[in-house]
Amino acid sequence: MAHYRASDSKREQFRRYLEKTGLAANLTNVLLSLYEQPERPSNALDFVKQHFGAVGETCGDSEALQQEVMDLRQRCARLTDENKSLKARLQRYEPASEDKGTDN
Repeated sequence: MAHYRASDSKREQFRRYLEKTGLAANLTNVLLSLYEQPERPSNALDFVKQHFGAVGETCGDSEALQQEVMDLRQRCARLTDENKSLKARLQRYEPASEDKGTDN
């Protein structure tokens, strides 16, 4: 009997956790949405994933963020090249300034 109650206690804790985090409500909403579909999708799992944002079409915000990431990567590459170029130019002048500094 004690084992049965311990199991119920764990289940109750888990149920409270799901409610506290909002997952139970979100799952319920997605399942209700699936239930209310006039035609059942061929793949219920994909339907659920799409409604949770895991797969499917990307939203406008996601596309904008992806474009921003690509732009920033290109900018980073340009700045890295510029940095290398400036370091090379500095190397040409740095040994001469070190020689002058050691003469004093």
